[in-house]
Amino acid sequence: MLNDKAFAVPATGAEAMTINGTVHKTAALLFLLVCSGAYTWTVARVDGGAQAMSWAIAGLVAGLIAFFTMLFKREWSPVLAPAYALAEGLVLGAVSAMYEARFHGIVFSAVTLTIGTLAVLLLVYRTGLIKATQNFKLMIVGATGAIAVTYIVGWVLAMFGREIPYIHQSGTIGIVFSLFVVAIAALNLVLDFDFIENGAAAGAPRYMEWFAAAGLLVTLVWLYLEILRLLSKLNSRR
Repeated sequence: MLNDKAFAVPATGAEAMTINGTVHKTAALLFLLVCSGAYTWTVARVDGGAQAMSWAIAGLVAGLIAFFTMLFKREWSPVLAPAYALAEGLVLGAVSAMYEARFHGIVFSAVTLTIGTLAVLLLVYRTGLIKATQNFKLMIVGATGAIAVTYIVGWVLAMFGREIPYIHQSGTIGIVFSLFVVAIAALNLVLDFDFIENGAAAGAPRYMEWFAAAGLLVTLVWLYLEILRLLSKLNSRR
């Protein structure tokens, strides 16, 4: 979502995007995500997983529609970004409750690690210890693409009752794979910070604050889910 072309339309004055504005929009989207996530979490814990998963499927469909519409209609982001956050929250609440039912305390650990990773990467980026150079961007984008292809192949194989061996299991290979994916998801935050900073410097339109916040939310959701997956593998070894 957050590539250089996304900020190609400049604006001026009060109509221009700012970093502080993007931070506020990100906080608003996280609040909406937590609210809808709390609903499906409660439904799953009280009424069972079937009803919660129905909400999760509806949220997944609605989230995908909002996400892809936003890619082509960025000016609709002030409406679509909150819709995406609410829809994604429905999914995360149900998924989190499913993991929590199996491994008590895993969700709190995953949330804490996600917030901690965000804080550390932001600090590292702001101090200049990691710079989003062109080579760095190419490496992270390439690794992210490879992970995406691996997951897509896995989904296709799952339709035929097969799976990619080892990587989704709790053995050493599976844990190393999850550690690699978590690392790449975390480093994608550096790209997000860089794109947001460049967008504000380029004077992107104010509605791009919502678009940028949604892009950052996508990375945070991915990071949280991968941390959740990693912790579940580690717990399964006990």
